[in-house]
Amino acid sequence: MLAAMSTAPDLPVRPPRPDADACSTGGGAQPAGTGAPVPDGAGLLRDRGDACPGALRLHPADDGALARVRIPGGVLDAAQAERLGEAARRFGDGDVHLTSRGNVQLRGLDAGCGAELAQLLGAAGLLPSATHERVRNVVASPLSGLDGRGHLDVGDWLRELDGLLCGSPAAAALSGRFLFALDDGRGDVAALAPDVTLRAAPDGTALLAVGRNAALRVTAADAPRAALLAAELFLAEAASEGGEPSAWRVADLPDRGAALTAELAGRLPAPPAPGPEPAPAADPAPAPVAVAARGKAASPAAPDGTRSGAVPAAPDGTRAKSAPTTTDGTRAKSAPTTTDHGTGEKAGPTPTADHGTRAEPAPTATDHGTEERSAPTAPPSAASADAFPALGPVAHPAAPGGPLALSVLAPLGRLTADQWRALCALAARTPAAHLRLTPWRGAVVPGVPADRAREELAALAAAGLVTDAASPWVGVSACAGRPGCAKSLADVRADAAALVRSAPGDAEPSRPAPGSAEPGGGGAPADGAPRPGGPAAPRLLPVHWSGCPRRCGRPRTADRVEVVATPDGYRVDLFHRAAATPGTPSRSVHPGPPDLAATVAAARRGAPTE
Repeated sequence: MLAAMSTAPDLPVRPPRPDADACSTGGGAQPAGTGAPVPDGAGLLRDRGDACPGALRLHPADDGALARVRIPGGVLDAAQAERLGEAARRFGDGDVHLTSRGNVQLRGLDAGCGAELAQLLGAAGLLPSATHERVRNVVASPLSGLDGRGHLDVGDWLRELDGLLCGSPAAAALSGRFLFALDDGRGDVAALAPDVTLRAAPDGTALLAVGRNAALRVTAADAPRAALLAAELFLAEAASEGGEPSAWRVADLPDRGAALTAELAGRLPAPPAPGPEPAPAADPAPAPVAVAARGKAASPAAPDGTRSGAVPAAPDGTRAKSAPTTTDGTRAKSAPTTTDHGTGEKAGPTPTADHGTRAEPAPTATDHGTEERSAPTAPPSAASADAFPALGPVAHPAAPGGPLALSVLAPLGRLTADQWRALCALAARTPAAHLRLTPWRGAVVPGVPADRAREELAALAAAGLVTDAASPWVGVSACAGRPGCAKSLADVRADAAALVRSAPGDAEPSRPAPGSAEPGGGGAPADGAPRPGGPAAPRLLPVHWSGCPRRCGRPRTADRVEVVATPDGYRVDLFHRAAATPGTPSRSVHPGPPDLAATVAAARRGAPTE
């Protein structure tokens, strides 16, 4: 994806301020003196910057320092993946910890390893911009271009957006929590409550949404530029009197999202004519407003995982950069910071002293030839837990007998050194020579020859990775818990694992599931034929175990179960999109220890918890 840098950034490691909350993957705030989290989407004004850890800003934890390495889209070439594993073994606990955004955390670090860690990551091409390393939060549909689903391969969007982010001085002010999502149309990552979403449409255009606000239509070619503009406008809207952002995420400004979308519509040129409408879906999304952009179309992916127009790998496994890296580790701008869309005016706003004046949205020409203002409608509908990607071998219907993608899950998101080596070695043996980490704490290795897929999948299952969608490990996640986190009230990972292992059937990922031809379930029928790509059968609701009310790392899907440690046990919360108050539990119960397993199981089926 990105090539190795010629020089590593020479910056000091900055620990978070003592008074700042540490940001984990999706941690939630809570009102003072209560154990109840703030509802999802509740407005919050911030009086200081966030304290999210990064690769250059380590966070102290009870099990040692923690580094979070942003991996846009979860895409790593084999050489980069090997260097990450080396960093974990050399500086940390040896394991690779996956986050709910497809990023990597290194735990158990020596607090004094920051400079050496930065040098190693920089040499691997994992720090293209020292000033922007915490803002490269981009999730992308992990099976895009591999299974015949979706409307385009989002790989081109991913590369361009990452380059634009690193080239925008304004974007460096984004919070480490701000999230971009690139959805190929299947609705998987659009369901993760991103701040800016690009979703491919059936007619070849893209739908751009800011938070849960209205969607605008842009051309696919200029969609990344429009996404960056949305983030820059958010920063201007969120700027406090002192110039620092007073909000970290779009949901912190629920009463200003519509105005932000209207301004975004006014900054973009005239819309393209809508393409042919697809057949109505079961839950169709309202027609979005069309807003144009220009440029070349995104390119499709080959079944082996390579993409047309992609920069080939060098013999050493590195890839050429999309923009040059300067000697201080920052990337040269690939586009003007103002995000010029060719309209003769600056697309990016210049914050004023009072931060309250904005240009009136310009009239846009509709496909009827009349001039009227954009009137954004509801955002594209997003999938829920059923958007979880398939596990096992994934085939592309356009290439029967061709290369397969192998999709696996790491139990509780933790990959041991041996498991990580197995994934790296497999990726290195494929023509694509890369792997994709998923927001569901899994990994996809594209381009595996069909005649080797069965053997390779069995080896991954034997290493302890989950390869079968029927495994009880699927959909189960947990925060760090004790002993790694001082705030945690319980060893939630041990408790979650114990509950999984007590589930009916075989919960050990390294052993064959009943009736399976492969270790770990294998994900394939007895004849070794791959499953079609995309989601398997409907699943139980995802469940996340949290050691305290912060609920770090919880899934952002509307339908979910949360098991939260309390001073006297656990509380089980069931969240439904149809709840009277969105973002708050529709049901909540404190079961005693003997009833915990049954309560969690019932909640995951969507049954009442009390």
